[in-house]
Amino acid sequence: MKMNKHIDTFKKVWANIIVRNKFLLAGTAFIVWIAVFDRYNFIDRIDSLEERQKLEADKEYYIKKLEADSIAFKELNQNKEFLEKYAREKYLMKRDNEEIFIIVEEE
Repeated sequence: MKMNKHIDTFKKVWANIIVRNKFLLAGTAFIVWIAVFDRYNFIDRIDSLEERQKLEADKEYYIKKLEADSIAFKELNQNKEFLEKYAREKYLMKRDNEEIFIIVEEE
């Protein structure tokens, strides 16, 4: 019986605090509105952060690829042997008196 009396008293006190404190109600409503219904709510913010991380990873990949391609471009412009090797490997080019046999390895 005493436990129920304490619970009832606690409920009444808490209800009076909430009803009397309009600022607490307004603040709570504002926080709920911002967290759930606003244009920049938490769910959209989390999605944006995930997308940003993905884009940053893509950026790093393309920067490394650009550096590697720049080195290959410089090498192609300076070294005729490298140019011939590159053309033969990438584009399957050949000299007039040669034949190319493509071997495909199956896994």
